[in-house]
Amino acid sequence: MKIHEYQAKTLLRDSGVPVPGGDVARTPAEARAIAQRLGGRVVVKAQVHAGGRGKAGGIKLADDPSAAEGAARQILGMRLKTPQTPPEGIEVRAVLVEGASAVERELYLSMTLDRARGSHVVMASAAGGMDIEAVAARTPDKIIRAWAHPALGVQAFQARHLAYGLALGGDQFKQAVALIRNLFELYVARDCSLAEVNPLVVTKDGRVLALDAKLDFDDNALSRHPDVLALRDVNEEDPLDVEASKYGLNYIKLDGNVGCMVNGAGLAMATMDIVKLAGGEPANFLDVGGGASPEQIENAFRILSSDPRVKVVFINVFGGILRCDRLAAGVIAAIKKLGLRLPVVVRMEGTNVELGKQMLAESGLALTTADDMGDGAKKAVALARG
Repeated sequence: MKIHEYQAKTLLRDSGVPVPGGDVARTPAEARAIAQRLGGRVVVKAQVHAGGRGKAGGIKLADDPSAAEGAARQILGMRLKTPQTPPEGIEVRAVLVEGASAVERELYLSMTLDRARGSHVVMASAAGGMDIEAVAARTPDKIIRAWAHPALGVQAFQARHLAYGLALGGDQFKQAVALIRNLFELYVARDCSLAEVNPLVVTKDGRVLALDAKLDFDDNALSRHPDVLALRDVNEEDPLDVEASKYGLNYIKLDGNVGCMVNGAGLAMATMDIVKLAGGEPANFLDVGGGASPEQIENAFRILSSDPRVKVVFINVFGGILRCDRLAAGVIAAIKKLGLRLPVVVRMEGTNVELGKQMLAESGLALTTADDMGDGAKKAVALARG
């Protein structure tokens, strides 16, 4: 789950990570009042779940409250389009108004899980404010890494190593060490999957501040953090993703035209791979779970058919907990209830598979069955093209 920058900065501030003073506004008048309260120059920043806002016109400097109000009027309601948004952009419903910082240096800091090592990793770079992927590809030596101890976390000597690698000294060095350790404590305590500060800045008056902040959270841990879950903004998410989450379906929309309905994340990944191997493009990742009910199957069909890109539905299921006859009954009932017109390819294997196939054959529906994954993928891709 993602949250907005202003929400992330509140969590950072509460955890002892210095951030600029500011507040969120949802109207131009509120932006003016915040700027008046802050005094001096301010920055008005669009609040959307995407990076690249500055280049898209979503971040503006304002010299006084009147200018802040004008900037907010320009940004609020616009559809911001960046490389990280859908093609149609995202509507801006709020702006963050915060005091402008006199920046001397821009740095980079982030924390995430290094799956290869099975450990949390902290990354820092003197190339802040830039696309870190480009830095990693062109000048990987500019990225410093430290791996956290599974029980002790990021230790003081590691934080000092990172701060030293950023060429910080004196009081700024001490500030950075404390900031790194405090941010890591927040990252672990809140079950984050990513904590990123880009840029982390050194101001001309010697402060080290998180000028931007991004926090992503592990969805599977949200039950432990109701206060974090309350920060969710469904307006920033794909409507089909939101709908799927209501029924316990793991759904991620993609750009292809082969709708995939699978039970189990590993099989879902393999299904997407084999669809691509057959020359097609998956329209989604959809895991209905090991023991999907007829209601879940119905809702899965409804969500898949709501995507105008989908030209065929490919069902690929291993019947373990979810028996094949139970799947067949759910598929038949869902197609009849929804009046589904899309072609459907079914490949299933496992418990009661023969009974399930018999039920599909006797259903009177124009279903296409497949003997194995490869056969199912080829048939689905052919139907999508035709």
